[in-house]
Amino acid sequence: MKLSYDHGVSDIPLLGETMGEVFDRIAKEFATHEALVSAHENLRLTYGELAAEVERAARALLALGLQKGERVGVWSTNRSEWTVMQFAAAKAGTILVNINPAYRLHELEYALTQSGTSCLVLGDGFRDADYTAMLHELIPETKHGHGESLHAPRFPNLRHLVHLGKVGHAPAHRRDAMLSWKEFLARAGEVAPERLGARQADQDFDDLVNIQYTSGTTGSPKGAALTHHNIVNNAWWTAHKMRFTHQDRLCIPVPFYHCFGMVLANLACVTHGATMVLPGPYFSPLATLETCARERCTALHGVPTMFVAELQHPRFKEFDLSSLRTGVMAGAPCPIEVMNRVIEEMHCREILIGYGQTEASPLTNMTDPDDPVELRVGTVGRTMPHQEQKVVDPATGRTLPRGQQGELCFRGHHVMPGYYNNAEATRAAIDAQGWLHSGDLGVMDEAGYVRITGRLKDMIIRGGENIYPREIEEFLFTHPKIAEAYVFGVPDTFYGEQVMVWIRPREGVALSEDEIRAFCQGRIATFKIPKYMKFVTEFPTTVTGKVQKFRMREIATRELGLEGP
Repeated sequence: MKLSYDHGVSDIPLLGETMGEVFDRIAKEFATHEALVSAHENLRLTYGELAAEVERAARALLALGLQKGERVGVWSTNRSEWTVMQFAAAKAGTILVNINPAYRLHELEYALTQSGTSCLVLGDGFRDADYTAMLHELIPETKHGHGESLHAPRFPNLRHLVHLGKVGHAPAHRRDAMLSWKEFLARAGEVAPERLGARQADQDFDDLVNIQYTSGTTGSPKGAALTHHNIVNNAWWTAHKMRFTHQDRLCIPVPFYHCFGMVLANLACVTHGATMVLPGPYFSPLATLETCARERCTALHGVPTMFVAELQHPRFKEFDLSSLRTGVMAGAPCPIEVMNRVIEEMHCREILIGYGQTEASPLTNMTDPDDPVELRVGTVGRTMPHQEQKVVDPATGRTLPRGQQGELCFRGHHVMPGYYNNAEATRAAIDAQGWLHSGDLGVMDEAGYVRITGRLKDMIIRGGENIYPREIEEFLFTHPKIAEAYVFGVPDTFYGEQVMVWIRPREGVALSEDEIRAFCQGRIATFKIPKYMKFVTEFPTTVTGKVQKFRMREIATRELGLEGP
């Protein structure tokens, strides 16, 4: 009997370098090669030029007095400064905190407080959200000052704010407690290069370098704390699987705040000297198509809904995408019809399917470029090199025979040390033997290919965004008219799933959908606001009174006519 255990084998060793060391080595080797192209900023930087910007930003962080291990938050859509800060924070020995651009006041406050962020770098805003106005509302002390250290009792760790301004219109000076990007970089002159060199020399590849918030099934988001070793090697192997060289050009429409953009795109490019190409601040199918064609990109990342939006764009046939070869599709299952069109019509013959989770830096499985289409849509590939994986019985923890469904577990260099300042959640996720329990159900076949079959976690995946119902439920419980609320996912032909909530109002009060949406607007991310709502007097439960969400999903799917063909 062959057990559902696999170990990715390779004669290529892992990298024993920090992010800063990898960046410096590649920037020196490919100094004159194009590193970053930002279409919406009309910006082009060689590796040598990008290295100079990263060096200035890293020295500026030291000039602000940030010590090794302090947290630097970035709250912005995709832009060149995000990439600069990604590597500058690492070189300065600080820990980058990724803040979702869609976060509103409730979520921003939690992230800043839980991480103990010392310096926040923020953009102008996202869609209808004005970051400056939001920050002034959340922290009134930010309205006054001239960029000096902030003193806000509610946020005792937060001392510095850096505002990037609008793309192409960043002001040289500000009139509040924030430094402009230009003022921030000017501080670099206060720190000698040797001092930054000493800070880099004091780092180890097992030091924490990144905190990424992944919403918890038990409520508040958890900060997956990742090391240099975690993400450098995950990025390197992703690029290696795509057969990257310095001649590749990756179009990046996925967000930087997520592992997909930061690790599997930016860092993956840097590990091989490839070019990062940004089509816009956030996803636009037209901008992605235009940029891929104009910049002759060889690779394109995205979740399946992004590829669908590109293929269905009315101007799709206008663009010459013949330069495309590869890329990574992840975040949700891909229908075989979509995969065939991506291969044939977008010329991505070597497009790969990736699977994993933030806590695993993030990839644990990938298909290979030569795998047949059936394996690229029916499975998530095999275990990545130098990683271990097994499928266990969720009830007993015993490793199951191949072909049997169980919970996927991971162990190796890619597994996070734990959740930041959350020992209880860490113990719940990583067992005594070092295995990270994914909460996902899967089956491993005889060849080691894994098929995802379901989820133990009560998680909704909407267009590649992981949404955890408990977080939304706890927020809705703060509404004075709501007695109980239960959130779950229902099928959606485009996004995969949509958010639905069943609500029991308090006795004697009237409550409407518009009232709930108004309550959510501006306080939680737009993609978390339930699309469907139902007001009830009771919920389906077990004999012992436990609410049955699967029954709610069945009833709602039928009532909404979402059963599908």
